[in-house]
Amino acid sequence: MGQVPGDAHENLIGGRARIHGPAVQARDVHGGIHVHTGAPTAVPPPRQLLPVPVHFTGRGADLAALDGLLTGGGRDTTSRSLIVVSGPAGIGKTTLVCSWLQPLAPEFPDGQLYADLRGHSAEGPASPGEILSQFLRALGAGSVPADMAEKASLWRSWTADARIAVVLDNAFTAAQVRPLLHAGPGGLTVVTSRRRLTGLRMDGAAMHQLEALEPAAGAELLSRAIGDDRVANEPQAARQVVALCAGLPLAVCLASARLASRPRQSLKTLADALTRDTERLAALHVEGETTVSNALDASYAVLTEEAALLYRRLGPLPMRTFDARSAAAACAASLEWAESRLDELVEANLMEDIGPGICRFHDLVRVHAHGRATEEESATARAEALRRVCDWYLETATEAEKLITPAQFTLDRDVVHPAGPPTPFTDDQGALAWLDAHRMNLMAVIRAAAASEWHAMTWQLVDAMWPLFLRLRYYDLWIEAHEIGLAAARRDGNAEAERQMLNSGAIGLSAAGRVDDAAEWYEQSRRAAREAGDVRDEGQALLGLGGCHREAGRTARAVDYLHQAIALWEACGYPRGVALARIVLGEIALAEDDTGRAVEYFTRARAGLLAVNDPHDAARALVFLGRARARAGEHQVGVAAMDEALSVFTSSGAAHWQARALEMLGDSARERGEEEAARTFRARALALFEVTSPSDARRLREAPGGT
Repeated sequence: MGQVPGDAHENLIGGRARIHGPAVQARDVHGGIHVHTGAPTAVPPPRQLLPVPVHFTGRGADLAALDGLLTGGGRDTTSRSLIVVSGPAGIGKTTLVCSWLQPLAPEFPDGQLYADLRGHSAEGPASPGEILSQFLRALGAGSVPADMAEKASLWRSWTADARIAVVLDNAFTAAQVRPLLHAGPGGLTVVTSRRRLTGLRMDGAAMHQLEALEPAAGAELLSRAIGDDRVANEPQAARQVVALCAGLPLAVCLASARLASRPRQSLKTLADALTRDTERLAALHVEGETTVSNALDASYAVLTEEAALLYRRLGPLPMRTFDARSAAAACAASLEWAESRLDELVEANLMEDIGPGICRFHDLVRVHAHGRATEEESATARAEALRRVCDWYLETATEAEKLITPAQFTLDRDVVHPAGPPTPFTDDQGALAWLDAHRMNLMAVIRAAAASEWHAMTWQLVDAMWPLFLRLRYYDLWIEAHEIGLAAARRDGNAEAERQMLNSGAIGLSAAGRVDDAAEWYEQSRRAAREAGDVRDEGQALLGLGGCHREAGRTARAVDYLHQAIALWEACGYPRGVALARIVLGEIALAEDDTGRAVEYFTRARAGLLAVNDPHDAARALVFLGRARARAGEHQVGVAAMDEALSVFTSSGAAHWQARALEMLGDSARERGEEEAARTFRARALALFEVTSPSDARRLREAPGGT
């Protein structure tokens, strides 16, 4: 501003003076007030994305997936202006999105906005009005109206032609997001949330679910934080630390920070601390940083009361997967209630949906849920939830047993909480499929029942799993379950259950090739049966001993034991046992190439088993009968019998016996010189044996002409 010399009463703005914004020239004023406005300074485009940590790694596939959603390279043919990235707390959603968008800044010349919607903060979620004010000021709006409707209208005006990217981080609901969506076709909004926000599909959102880091990526993240040398010096402990962090980048970063602050601490020391579930979340804590526990506390705090109850009830349970029926049993609730609550937990990303109707906890979330149950539920309530789940598994497995092996003798069941959710199958094939799908959960509840000293429950669960072991031959589970069941039966003081565990467990030992151990179990069962005066059980032990001696090559002793079993069972009126013994005698005759005697044994055995409604064992007799007839020169009749038996095994899902039938068909084809058919049958048998019986698979590969 300049003043003309010599004229104190004249005020002029001239010379090189520059005015920025409105100006009033004061002091003595002559000739009116002069207001001068300069051109406003341009507001730079906002670049608000959070910085990406230098150790960000392992998300190449996710970055490529987001590229596909943006450009139309995914399932849809058009690009999206709204993308939702969801996943559990600590999975790295915000870091991924910021890492993806930063290199794309040139595509959004009008700016990149960021707002934390505080979806799980203690003070509650941010209001849309608060965020709109923040965004409008960042874009250069000089005056932001107070009214929410006016703010929204102004936001739509400002973004109508803008090429901007907006990150709405940590959203809580779809309703919180909708007022913040921009109006222009050239913009992009990316929402991150611990919930899936499926409601935003109605707004055209593309969804990307973020999963845990792969082990190699987790190890790389650890190396970047604490150095390659420490990881290289303790590679096994490093892998264990990463595994115990369950693929959560937040957890790996916290573990890394703890190790970095303790340069002399070994990785094994931290791995040992993380191994103890009760200390795992506490170990993943660094002062001043968000912890996994705090993040999960925030997710848990906003659940409905009913979903929080289910979260606590499922947390301490020993199973790794859950469906609506087991969840309903745990809470003594209806199936519909459980389905809705599970949906809520999945929506909140506190559970993962891993298959049709099957959910599971992320490993660290399970630890957190267990902790919440310990703090908020009484020991009595936790024990009752476990007992209800055990009762439901016992009831359901027993119903499966009745469908699959109706002729099998079933011991009594002691159910404290009966009449759970309805049975999820209607026929023997569905029942076997259910047992197979739930076998690991059944083993988990067996172990938990044993630890709780529910002795009757323990051996009854083992007994109910018999069809699974018989048909699908999971030898390791078969043997472990019966070792636990035998100990429980003895502690329960139930002699009948003890003999049942000995007999059915010995069958598994023998099938697994542990013939001497099986014979010892059968001898124990035989002695116990004699002491109890139980002729039927004594015959069962003799049948087993006959089978063991046959496997060991002691044929004469085997035949003697089998005839003893038949004599006892004929005397007490147990025709099914007689027929089972005749199958083994037929196998011995067939091995000795006495096909006439073998045909007689198998024919009588099949007739006896059909008479007592035992289709599975009748099919076993039939496949052997077909093989014996083929060996005797009646090839066409023999093959027809083997095909018929194979159909029964295929229909019932008995994979092991499907393989046995296919092997017999292959042997018969080879004897006829039909080499191509023989190779096909043996290849099919080998594929099934690889799953059901590795020892049989090895035997088949090593046999002359093996596949």
